[in-house]
Amino acid sequence: MNSFTAREIDAQPAIWREWAAPLASQAGQIRDWIASRDPREVWLSGAGTSAYIGEVLARQLGGNLRALPTTDLVSVPKLAFDVPGGILSIQFGRSGDSSESIGLIDLLDAHRPDIDRLQITCNADSALARRQGPGPGQTRSLILPGATHDRGFAMTSSFTTLYLSALACLDAQFDAKDVLPRLADAAQAVLPDLWQHPAPLPDRAIFLGSGALTGIARESALKVLELTAGRTITQWDSTLGFRHGPKAAVDDRTAVFVMIHPDPRVARYDHDLASEIRRQFPGISVTTIGPGCDIPLSLTETPADPVLYVLPAQILAHRWSEALGLPVDDPFAGRNLTRVVSGVRLYEWQA
Repeated sequence: MNSFTAREIDAQPAIWREWAAPLASQAGQIRDWIASRDPREVWLSGAGTSAYIGEVLARQLGGNLRALPTTDLVSVPKLAFDVPGGILSIQFGRSGDSSESIGLIDLLDAHRPDIDRLQITCNADSALARRQGPGPGQTRSLILPGATHDRGFAMTSSFTTLYLSALACLDAQFDAKDVLPRLADAAQAVLPDLWQHPAPLPDRAIFLGSGALTGIARESALKVLELTAGRTITQWDSTLGFRHGPKAAVDDRTAVFVMIHPDPRVARYDHDLASEIRRQFPGISVTTIGPGCDIPLSLTETPADPVLYVLPAQILAHRWSEALGLPVDDPFAGRNLTRVVSGVRLYEWQA
């Protein structure tokens, strides 16, 4: 496993430990700034994996958080741009230079310069790191450690650390200096076993979860789809939503992964669905993920825990990519998809 991707997956615990104290300090300053600006709405934006960060955060923290992918805002600005003032736009980006990242900045400059911006990126040289709005809205940037600027195709350490960094900026009860080292210990305890966990290559892989874990299921499905170059078809859904049509995708060549929610009241639904699929498809692999599960996790019992649930998919995606004989760091070999989306034609929007 000499790929950048494998090293970046395994580096996550060390990254979180080293980032804990600097993040706690910078996030405290950002929280004070947000409180002083007192936004009525907070937009959480990104594209692809970066958009899923916002989805998980909005479900985890609730309140005035609104997940709005940059891919939606750039193509249909009317979805949000008509909302009156008191807005904070938080944008996530590994590269910070994708077409839609720059497109949203341009739209805000031209049409909503009153909106405050927090731009969180792994690339210190990017547009997200460097560009300031014209005002009167204020701009702040949070630059993650260089190690999170993944060189592999798929976002791994960037996804988890972007999520944790935003969490520290938005949740005053979240103490990054305390939680991130404990989270690193929990990840370090499970990572070696995940590389060895039995995982035959399926034709289809389905990831399911409730609440914030629905967003983690979506990211998990994308990791497998990306690194297997689409040869393993994937699906994701909420636990209860899965029965309402999407369950039709399960067949005898499917592997199903059910994330068991840490709240035991919610977990009842997750366990019921896993048992149901096992009864109906006794020959397929149905794997539960969480405390005391087939893939056991030790949780911190904080809003940081969702990142632990994505680790199995990161490693499964890598292992299945290798099993297919693909170059894990560039599974598309330059065709179809590229590491950073660029060159998208963006059209001028008339308010």
